[in-house]
Amino acid sequence: MGTLERIFHAVLFEVFAVLLSIGMLMVATDHEVGSLSGTMIIVATIAMCWNFLFNWIFDQFYTGEKENRSIKLRIYHVILFEIGLLVLTIPVIAYILEVGVWEAFVMDVGITIFITIYAFTFNLAYDKARAAILKKSNAPCRCSVR
Repeated sequence: MGTLERIFHAVLFEVFAVLLSIGMLMVATDHEVGSLSGTMIIVATIAMCWNFLFNWIFDQFYTGEKENRSIKLRIYHVILFEIGLLVLTIPVIAYILEVGVWEAFVMDVGITIFITIYAFTFNLAYDKARAAILKKSNAPCRCSVR
């Protein structure tokens, strides 16, 4: 996957993640949609940058055809990604929503559980769709970063 496709993947992932997360937080908290939207956009921006960096690093260690990755490796990938993201976003949520670190942690864990399931599903579907498109177009698969 080249740089341009990595950017496309990360943006597509985050657009859907932000919309779904805002909806979930509107149901679960008493914060206004405006403050939740702003918070989730900032968190998504952090996540997008982390997504790009983390996946680039991960792909350096786990090369090969992405569509052939095992379920176990995909679970490992998502857990590592989400732990790193929690470390980066809990302070941001606490600050912007003016809540304590514990409340920010609980909110972030809720989002993380939701996003973990979403990330697993999104990436599996993306990798399968990408492989099918490349196969149909007979385009070379640039699955590893060079």
